[in-house]
Amino acid sequence: MSQTDLEIVVDDPTAPEDDSPSVVSSVTIEIFVCLLLLALAVTLGYDNWRTGASWDSTGPEPGYFPFYLSVILGGGSLYGLIVALLARRAAFGTFVTRAQARRVMAVFVPTLLFCLVMQFLGLYVASFLLISGFMRFVGKIALWKSLLTALVFTAIMFVTFDVAFDVIMPKGPLEAAFGR
Repeated sequence: MSQTDLEIVVDDPTAPEDDSPSVVSSVTIEIFVCLLLLALAVTLGYDNWRTGASWDSTGPEPGYFPFYLSVILGGGSLYGLIVALLARRAAFGTFVTRAQARRVMAVFVPTLLFCLVMQFLGLYVASFLLISGFMRFVGKIALWKSLLTALVFTAIMFVTFDVAFDVIMPKGPLEAAFGR
């Protein structure tokens, strides 16, 4: 057997099970996204029409180019909607299973909480909590390694952005207590 015929197979013990029930079908998501994009196209088209989507004596008005982009977006959305509605009769494919959705939510919810917590505690404390939490609860890494890695990364981020480059970042009460 040559080296090119070898295959390395790594089994993921945390992979979602194959028999997990479906949460939503692909066709349903396609219809939802097409309707969402169509609503966006209509909103943008109306707003650009309102600001001026034609030519005047000096050239195109401010909404000319964006208006036609929204027309293209609306046309594409309608096409996608028609295709999805016709495909709905043909077959139902699974978009996401319950086990897959659980894994996605394990990343999405902490990231959303990070954005909310950052408004009150600042970027650095929120980053420390996010990194250490992900490492501990999602990665199942030892507590001391999670805390040390989060502390080192947050310190490097602070020195890089706040000290070296003097970039204005969202700060919270901890930074205020240190006079930053």
